[in-house]
Amino acid sequence: MTERDGFTVERDGPLATITLDVPGKLNRVSMAARDQLSAVFAELDADDSVRFVVLTGAGGAFTAGGVIARLEGYVLGVGLELALACDFRLAADDVQLGLPEVTIGMIPGSGGTQRLARLVGLGRAKDIVMRGRRVPAGEALALGLVTRVVPAAELDAAVASLVDELSAHSPLALAMAKRVLNTAYDSPLHVGLELEGLAYGLLRQTHDFREGVDAFVEKRRPEFTGE
Repeated sequence: MTERDGFTVERDGPLATITLDVPGKLNRVSMAARDQLSAVFAELDADDSVRFVVLTGAGGAFTAGGVIARLEGYVLGVGLELALACDFRLAADDVQLGLPEVTIGMIPGSGGTQRLARLVGLGRAKDIVMRGRRVPAGEALALGLVTRVVPAAELDAAVASLVDELSAHSPLALAMAKRVLNTAYDSPLHVGLELEGLAYGLLRQTHDFREGVDAFVEKRRPEFTGE
């Protein structure tokens, strides 16, 4: 386990876990920690042996200041902005999410306004950002702000289950799907369809695709190699 300024990084095979840990300050992410987190994510992204990253918080709070956000307690300010940048957001039923920056004369400054509006729509994003209000778990799920809500005691199991599920898929297909979705999301439909077609054609030439088809025909579990 590696300790940084306000967080730790732990590796377990293809899984890396980043734990925000600032006791007494609800895991507030400092400016220095933001820079360090950016560098850590770049390092993990460049490491082919890392397939999944879980971002979580110590002490029953996420933070008041191919990635899975494990959310419980207070997920406020830059904490929510970090979660919005993740691919999946699994939340405990006690979670409170919000971007309260307007209450201190500021606005979210780490992508919060833009990612939130793209996720839940402009009107709902204005309601959350401009009022600086907290969103409880049930509403967050209804808005699509979180992927899934489970009892707090089941959160670790839900995260582990999602990692296991994703681990069974082709790493090439997952990476390509994520890239096409992210790249084409704000593009005109014809651009997205062209990117999708190109990605489809590339994947048809891979070992993983052939293995997936063979496994389906033979009624067995595929053994993907990422090639």
